[in-house]
Parts: sequence; C-alpha cells; structure tokens
Amino acid sequence: MGRKGNRIQVILECTEQRKTGIAGCSRYVTTKNKKNTPNRIELKKYNPILKKYTIHKEIKQ
Repeated sequence: MGRKGNRIQVILECTEQRKTGIAGCSRYVTTKNKKNTPNRIELKKYNPILKKYTIHKEIKQ
C-alpha cells in the first residue's frame, strides 16, 4: 500500500566537508512537504567530524 500525502524522505549532506576532501560524510535523513517546498532545502546541522554546525543540502536519491 502506498502512503498518502505530500511528505517525502530526503537526505541532507554536508557541503563544507565535501569541499575540504576529508574522508567520510555527514548525512541526515528528514522529511519535507513536496507541495510547500518543491526546491531543494538547506539546513544548518551539526557535523560530528568537523565538530561544528555547517550547511547541509538536500541530495538526489
């Protein structure tokens, strides 16, 4: 059975860590309402590898 509604799961990945080339990646899984936010989202989340808050952008699944 399919789910009803406009909520979808998205993956957020750290942009700052990707630029530096440090091994590993900081990723978070969250949900968003596709109808209200059709564009990719950006949130400030904690990166445990860099030990600071960085911008995480939605990546393609």
